[in-house]
Amino acid sequence: MTDESTPAGDDTPIAVSIPPLDEAAREAAQERQTELLKPPGSLGRLESMAVEIAAMQATPTPSVDPAVLLTLAGDHGVASEGVSAYPSSVTAAMVDAVEGGDAAINALAGANEITSHVVDMGVAGDVPSGVIDHHIADGTANMAVEPAMTAAQARRSIAAGRELVADHAAEAGVVGLGDLGIGNTTASAAITAALTESSVDDVTGHGTGIDEATRHEKIETIERALAVTDPDPDSPIDVLRCVGGFEIGGLVGVALEAASRRIPVVVDGVVTGAAALVAAAIDERVADYLLGSHVSTEPGHAIQLDALDVAPCLDYEMGLGEGTGAALAISSYRAACRAHTEMATFGDAGLDDT
Repeated sequence: MTDESTPAGDDTPIAVSIPPLDEAAREAAQERQTELLKPPGSLGRLESMAVEIAAMQATPTPSVDPAVLLTLAGDHGVASEGVSAYPSSVTAAMVDAVEGGDAAINALAGANEITSHVVDMGVAGDVPSGVIDHHIADGTANMAVEPAMTAAQARRSIAAGRELVADHAAEAGVVGLGDLGIGNTTASAAITAALTESSVDDVTGHGTGIDEATRHEKIETIERALAVTDPDPDSPIDVLRCVGGFEIGGLVGVALEAASRRIPVVVDGVVTGAAALVAAAIDERVADYLLGSHVSTEPGHAIQLDALDVAPCLDYEMGLGEGTGAALAISSYRAACRAHTEMATFGDAGLDDT
């Protein structure tokens, strides 16, 4: 897979400006917490959640509304190596289900008052006309044989993600990350191993429900892909080019653009976690705007969260993807912000908080 216009080792920086967290807003929010009509600290992590979001949004009265979830879809050539329990055709079928309102993410987003969008970044099959079109190619190349994409395609995927935020989430109070794509936990494990210096075994799980023998074959496939493509761990674009996916690149762009606009980003499972790793490697300041969701059943997820210094919000033994964990976590972040902004203070109640 070659690209004459962009060299494989292109390290031209991604132009993004991410502001620092607003410490004045953090301090004001923290002060308000001490004045609310409750014993200090009695709402536990809900209090610190609200304070952190206040610093991200540069306001002592944070809100996650409107909440938007972007589920990006793409196929992976490495699926031909038998790393999944399902064929690549399932990706297009799942995109159809999400667009039709029949998937888990539709139910959970609806239950939690979240606007959700599904995006074709590189699905190898027909998708409904209502799906947002950022199609780059009919899936990536087989990374066990050659780089998954060209450097130009990697950059195009990131640019598409940034455009998604500008077009569909510019006024959002929070953006949740979601993914669809057979073979994407293989790409995510490869990215995680490359960027965290973890062993492939430690970051590779059972994905769609493969048995242990197939997991070992999956490990061997990832190790072969890393050896064949030889990504530069100091170049996040090169890692994405060698062993990434179009939807993962798109999620990188979503995280970068949202952070540049002071919009908190809720990381879902292991695929969106891989994207968050790449985004933070491009600009470490993006990590300040990341919020955790669940603890995925995929082993690489805990390693990602540790590397990003992001705390999970809940643990329901989930491993689906789609943005399902992010949708559930957004409800907790909404509750934290509403408790922070809507509760009366001791002063409002005419009481002395001392």
